[in-house]
Amino acid sequence: MIELALAFVLLNVEPGGEDEIRATLSTMDEVIESHTVYGTYDMVVRLTSETMDDIKKIVTGKIRKLDKVRSTLTMLVVEQP
Repeated sequence: MIELALAFVLLNVEPGGEDEIRATLSTMDEVIESHTVYGTYDMVVRLTSETMDDIKKIVTGKIRKLDKVRSTLTMLVVEQP
C-alpha cells in the first residue's frame, strides 16, 4: 500500500467567510475534511496528495489564492500510524 502525503492546514479567514471557504474546499479532491474552530485560527483543513511537493502546490496554488483567506500555517505530517 502506498502512503500518501498528509498535511493539516490552519487558516485565518475574513470574518464571516468560513462558510464560503468550506464550500470551496469541499470541491477540492485533496481536501479530506475542514472544520471551523475557535482560537488563533479560524479553520483546520486536513488534506492529502501523492507527494509533499503536491501538498505545497495545493496550499500555495489553490488554498492561499481563495479571496477570503488571510493566512495559512501548514503542518506536514512526517510519520503516520
